Amino acid sequence: MSQILEQLRQTADLGGPVVMILLVVSVITLATILYKLWQFSVAGVGRHRALKEAVAAWDEGDRSAAARALTKSKSYLAPVIAMAFVAGPEDAKRLAAEAEARFARLEGGFRLLDSVAQLAPLLGLFGTVLGMIDAFQSLQDAGAQVDPSLLAGGIWVALLTTAVGLAVAMPTAMVLSWFEGRMDAERVTAERAIASVLHPQGRRDAYAPPAAEPSHA
Repeated sequence: MSQILEQLRQTADLGGPVVMILLVVSVITLATILYKLWQFSVAGVGRHRALKEAVAAWDEGDRSAAARALTKSKSYLAPVIAMAFVAGPEDAKRLAAEAEARFARLEGGFRLLDSVAQLAPLLGLFGTVLGMIDAFQSLQDAGAQVDPSLLAGGIWVALLTTAVGLAVAMPTAMVLSWFEGRMDAERVTAERAIASVLHPQGRRDAYAPPAAEPSHA
């Protein structure tokens, strides 16, 4: 652990304040990602087996089995489906709003991750420009006694900020894409469940007109 901290300190010393800012941003980003993973786990994101069983039973007209299955569900969508069990088709918008409110809580922090993914490379590039300016100023101050290693050293130190910016941005963008994909799947699950409860197949079968008897001509 001490070696890692020492390497981070050396990187910060070489890259200057921009690298320090990027390191702080990376810590905040990591904390946000870990919190979102914990929040998804507690909410039961992606774990809707009992909920789907309840919806399937309701769709088939077995109300008691649907109620029993729903009590076993630990999904954050279970309260919405419980409301749908006692609602009518005219309440579809209200149920969709209830589900959307829960999605909004789960999507909290996505904007921060998106900002980091977009701004970290730009911040790294900004540090590179500042480093290049400093390198060329040192080269100018050297006058006629120009040492190529002076310029080369200044350039690689300047490029370090771009590398750090990309190292922060790329994993953040990948994790954010995974989070957004999970939430898209959650919306599909909620929409399908609400539609199945409000318009069950069993009810349609119950009111289906009797088949016409064949004529005996």
